[in-house]
Amino acid sequence: MDSINLPVQNQPGCHLSNETGAIVEMPAPLYSWNCPPGLECLRQVNETLIHQKITFLDVIANSFKRNKYEIKNNLGQMIFFAVEDSSCCSRVCCGSARPFTLRIFNDMEQEVITLERALRCSRCCFPCCLQELNVQAPPGVLIGYVIQIWHPRLPMFIIQNAKRKDVLNISGPCCLWNCCREVNFEIKSVDEDDVVGKISKQSSGFIKEFLVNAGNIAIQFPEDVSETMKVLVLGACFLIDFIFFESRSNLQQFLFLSRPIF
Repeated sequence: MDSINLPVQNQPGCHLSNETGAIVEMPAPLYSWNCPPGLECLRQVNETLIHQKITFLDVIANSFKRNKYEIKNNLGQMIFFAVEDSSCCSRVCCGSARPFTLRIFNDMEQEVITLERALRCSRCCFPCCLQELNVQAPPGVLIGYVIQIWHPRLPMFIIQNAKRKDVLNISGPCCLWNCCREVNFEIKSVDEDDVVGKISKQSSGFIKEFLVNAGNIAIQFPEDVSETMKVLVLGACFLIDFIFFESRSNLQQFLFLSRPIF
């Protein structure tokens, strides 16, 4: 297993760095009896932006690199960072279908969320063995699942709680090509009558998209939901990104240098 190098934070607690490097103190989070430890800052967050950290070397050899992400609130303050934990063999051989554990840390470098994905089919044309993600918060405590469901035209997902009860639905568009445009996945109520939130894959421009799909992903959480529910939506966002927008180089695929095995 590759070693995980965690970014060094300047200050612990609620002192977060914005994009300019300045230290910004977040408002004190509201206390919640049911809030998993380390997730109190999600109480006041209605939108997040997930930014995949890409360097020039990642573009050259991105089939071998573990994904790393910064998770920010709508003010640009980083509230979490995430690191993929997977083997080099699975990244090379399985591509975007690879199994992984995604570890999400707070600003005190404490792992507060763990996302686990087993090896399954990567094509939704097969109505069995579709993708499933286990969500734990804190690590070792299961809070729910994100399950891909079969649909003849649209990417569809169900969010379930720890008791396997459906709580939210997510549906995407027919066309997922996001060059120079935004691709939106709607978060819906269980009966699918109401759109309560949105996951948006934002384009990073034609040249960058051709090399690696590294655009930001924005989440608009449903209103008045618990921190646990926001974590489940966050897990759904990462699963969607791996299935449909994983940073396998389009240039490599064009040159037949890297292809998933499924």
